[in-house]
Formats: sequence, structure tokens, C-alpha cells
Amino acid sequence: MFYRLLFLLLIAFNIGVAAWLAFGRAPAAPLPPATDPGVPELKLLSERAGAPAPIAPESRAALASDRCESIGPFPTQADMRGAMQTLTPHVPRIQYREEQTHQSRGFWVYLPALPSRDAALAAARALSAKNVRDYYVVTAGDQQNTISLGLFHDRVNADTRRAQIAALGFNAQVSERVETLPVYWVDFVLPAQPGFNWQAWLPGRSDLQTQTVDCF
Repeated sequence: MFYRLLFLLLIAFNIGVAAWLAFGRAPAAPLPPATDPGVPELKLLSERAGAPAPIAPESRAALASDRCESIGPFPTQADMRGAMQTLTPHVPRIQYREEQTHQSRGFWVYLPALPSRDAALAAARALSAKNVRDYYVVTAGDQQNTISLGLFHDRVNADTRRAQIAALGFNAQVSERVETLPVYWVDFVLPAQPGFNWQAWLPGRSDLQTQTVDCF
């Protein structure tokens, strides 16, 4: 009886050990992330898919010997794209860049802003009394209560108008109106063959300038 009971206890003990080994272990803790949240994982350049191959020494020498020019300014993207399409088959590399330019929109003759609307109207009546007819009282905006005396394309005409108003005893001023506009330049690598002339491919564009630029 004793041996039978001992045999049953050993069987129960083995079953309990097997169950603990199968179900009693806690799951392994996950490994912490390689980087903080929101920070991209670092990779070697050689591990990236599609990574560019290193530039061979002979290619570096060829790039160093390139000569590049730029033509422009083109006032619109359409003009710039047309020139690029024409020149692309004839040059090794080509690109464009945008710059900002300042363009005069004429010269403004005016009386500086008065302290109030009533003061501006009083100055206007004084101008009218001196037989000045071409004026306008600005009623809103940054130039409110300024009295406009004309916009002129040429500086000479603007200065003449200012002098006429000043001779009547008014503090007339002249200001150039300047607008900032984008313009475009086309940069290209000159072909290895000497004598390349972009004017041969873009006839009639004597308005364009040529500059020597760093190669890209």
C-alpha cells in the first residue's frame, strides 16, 4: 500500500513540474526601442536601399574640370522652362534657380500724411486755392491722410511736379515705388567641345545676361 501511494505521489509531482514549465514562466520582456519616440533610427549609408555608390576618383576629376554658365534673368517660369527644354539636349547638366529682384513702379509725388482727416481736407482746400487740381486725399490704408499729387514713370517729371508744388509753399515729397518680383536663371554645364554658344539655340534673346557660376 505504501509503495503504491509513493508511486502516485511521484506521478502527481512530475505532472505539476511539467505544467509549471509549460505555463508558469512569465513572458520575456520586450526589448526597448533603439531610439526615442519620433527619432529616426540611424543606419549606415551602406545599409540604405538605393544608396548612391561612392564617386570614383576619375569622376571627381571630371566634375572638377567642368565649366558652368548661367543665363537670365527670365521674368516668368514659362520663359525659363522654354529655355531649359531647348538647351537640355545640348548640355551635360542643367538646372534653374529663383532670385528676387526689385522693380521700379514709378515715382510718387505727395504731401506727407497729416495728423487728422480734417487737417488733410484743409491742405486739399489750400492746394485748390493755389489752382492745383490734380490731387487726391488718401482716405484709408497705410497712407491715410496723405495727399497724392501724381504718379510718374520718369524721375525727371516727378521732380518737376514736386518743385512746382514746393514753390507754392507745400512740403511736397518724391518716393520711388518699388515692387519685389521673382526672376529665374538657368545654370548649365558647358559641353566638353569648345565653342558652345547658347545664343545659337535661343536666337533673339539679346535681353539675357551671361554669368560664370560654380558648377553643380
